[in-house]
Amino acid sequence: MPKSLQKVQKHIAKKRGVVEALHENSRDAKRLRRASARDDRVARVNTNLSRGRLHYVDRITYFQENIPEESEPFSDRDMMDVVTRYINRSVPEIEQLQSERRKGRPPSKREEVLLQRTDLESKEYKTGFWMPDISQRDVIKALAAWNGDWSGLSTMKFIRITKDGGKQSSAFPPKGMS
Repeated sequence: MPKSLQKVQKHIAKKRGVVEALHENSRDAKRLRRASARDDRVARVNTNLSRGRLHYVDRITYFQENIPEESEPFSDRDMMDVVTRYINRSVPEIEQLQSERRKGRPPSKREEVLLQRTDLESKEYKTGFWMPDISQRDVIKALAAWNGDWSGLSTMKFIRITKDGGKQSSAFPPKGMS
C-alpha cells in the first residue's frame, strides 16, 4: 500500500480520475489524510534531526576551513590549541556587544546565545571535546575533501580530547561520551 501523499494521490487519480470529487469520509479521503499526516510527521522529524546535527556540522566546517590540506598531522598540544581557538571564536563579538551595551542594561539575546554556546563548549572540553582526529594524515585529507554533508562524515575518524590532555577514540555519530 502506498505511503507518501504523492503516491496516494496518483493512485486515487488513476482509479477515479478527479481527486476533488471524493466524499469527506470515503476510504480514499481517509487514505489521503493519513498520507498527508505521515508526510508532515516525516518532514518534522527530518527537520529536528537536521537541526540537532547542525551544531556538529558547523564544528567540522570550522576545522575544515582552519586546517590547511597540506598541513602535517597535529600533536596533542596543537589539537588542544585548535580546540581552544574554536571555543573562543566568538569572544571578540561578545566583548563588542558588552562594550556597546549601556551600563545597567540586560545583555542582548545574541550575547546570551554566544555566552551559553561558549560555556557549553568549555564544559564539553573538560569532559571530552568531540572532533576529527587531525593527528592522522588521512583524516586531514578526508576533512579537506569533505563536501559538507552529514553522511560524508562517516568515513572520518573522530576523537574526544580533554582539557587536561586526555585523548580517546570516538564513534560517529557522537553519542554521549563515546
